[in-house]
Amino acid sequence: MARKLRVEYAGACYHVLNRGNYRRDLFTGKGAAEAFERTMFEAADRFGWRLHAFVIMSNHYHLALETPEPNLSEGMKWLQGTWVMRFNRFRGQVGRPFQGRYKALHVEPGPALAQVAQYIHLNPRRAKLVRPGRLLDHRWSSLWHFVGKKRPGCLEAATILAEAGGLPDRAVGWRRYLEYLEVQAEEEQELRDKKFGRLSRGWALGSAEFKAGLRRDLSERGAQLDRLALAGADRTGQQEVRAEIWEEKLQIAAKALGIELSKLPAPFSAPEKVWLAAVMKSATSVSNGWLAERLRMGRPASVSQFVRRFRLAGGLEQPAMRRGVSRVKT
Repeated sequence: MARKLRVEYAGACYHVLNRGNYRRDLFTGKGAAEAFERTMFEAADRFGWRLHAFVIMSNHYHLALETPEPNLSEGMKWLQGTWVMRFNRFRGQVGRPFQGRYKALHVEPGPALAQVAQYIHLNPRRAKLVRPGRLLDHRWSSLWHFVGKKRPGCLEAATILAEAGGLPDRAVGWRRYLEYLEVQAEEEQELRDKKFGRLSRGWALGSAEFKAGLRRDLSERGAQLDRLALAGADRTGQQEVRAEIWEEKLQIAAKALGIELSKLPAPFSAPEKVWLAAVMKSATSVSNGWLAERLRMGRPASVSQFVRRFRLAGGLEQPAMRRGVSRVKT
């Protein structure tokens, strides 16, 4: 099976995470977390990464990192491979400690990146590993280094301090940042879950314009977007990116056919809906389920029936339909 496509470019930011195989503990044994942190800093120095945040938990890790050079895959291969080799040698084991390659969500620089860093720094608190007001008790976190006197050169504080209110990179600024995190941690559980739950899911974190730009970049590289399998994206991410792509294609189809999507007739089998569904089914790999929900055409099976009847009647041979298919495919 071919490698999944990963978007890499100079200055890209990512939320990277991975878990222990079968969710088993990886970093609770003597020296395990320390060794991973040391290897991570070596990787950052070797590949020029800027670490905006990290946390090492009992069975997983999170990184918010920036790649001045397009080398995420190369660097992560070295990081995980080197640590696994050291881990297995130290414990006299063989096999794969991690559950898979790793997951990497694209992150828009600025507020979105700062929010991911905040999510990472609050991980020990959400896991109830530390008490309120004691975030620094968790040793294996970038927060511990930011507040400390000695900071590795790969750690980058500018974005998180700026987005927390323009705080200075001094002791007083970090005291205020810790207070800021505690305020965030005290939010209502439901609101906090809604806010943070999606920061480890999907395929990209940021504005619609940011995501659209990534998809355009993929298109320019010749990726077949309808068959896209973004490395690092979970099932939710795969569904999300496909839905975004299909929506863009639907907008093109509607424009080509002179149909206003906001004014579609109510009946499931309204001609305008069938025309759009027929064009989308001919030009993309869109699912019947997505069309049924987006165009309000009833059950997914109904979409298939409506489009089949339209095709059998020669509907797709009409010049307007051919033009619509052509534009959507372009």
